[in-house]
Amino acid sequence: MELKVGIKGKYTTTVDEAKLASSVGSGLIPVFSTPFMVAIMECAASTSVAEAVGEGNVTVGTKLDISHLAATPCGMDVYAESELVAIDGRKLVFKVEAYDESEKIGEGMHERFIVGAEKFVAKCNAKKA
Repeated sequence: MELKVGIKGKYTTTVDEAKLASSVGSGLIPVFSTPFMVAIMECAASTSVAEAVGEGNVTVGTKLDISHLAATPCGMDVYAESELVAIDGRKLVFKVEAYDESEKIGEGMHERFIVGAEKFVAKCNAKKA
């Protein structure tokens, strides 16, 4: 697969107890949490380009500018969609949106950088030394 503007991704999950704001500490109400909405947006983006970034490389999330537009109850299916809208060297910019079974629940922009997986992990682990 060639890395090019227009690549799309999608990630689907079901809202369960572990994904609720009241369970993850991002709020007190038992609705789909913003941190998990962010996670499905990142997953849609990262998996969409995983094959195109080159062997030994991965993408890491570096920036999000999103809005959480609507609440989703436990038990409902949710999904996120991504579209690669810009490539600037190693920086990839995605438009991301999230939906539940009845409406759009989130939208925004997400940036990821292409990095060498081994070098990135080694540098991170060196912080422990």
